[in-house]
Amino acid sequence: MPGEDNVIYIGNKSVMSYVLAVVTQFNNGFDEVLIKARGRAISRAVDTAEVVKNKFMPGVEVKDLKIGTEVITGEGGDKANVSSMEITMVTKAK
Repeated sequence: MPGEDNVIYIGNKSVMSYVLAVVTQFNNGFDEVLIKARGRAISRAVDTAEVVKNKFMPGVEVKDLKIGTEVITGEGGDKANVSSMEITMVTKAK
């Protein structure tokens, strides 16, 4: 996966905004799209993957799922652990 053209970072927009972004990446010729999220956005990432898979592109499946913890350093130097998740979606092999 050269570059990060096929990576969707989940933030505070609506789920449908991210669904549209994922579908657009697949329509642009990518056969693999990575959805990344941290903290509270993780549930939105899961919703995005499920809506893409079940409603818009039945020919797409979840290939890989990675979970982890990232240490974030705040302005005052305090550290906080934040959960992170990466969902790799691919077009199904025919």
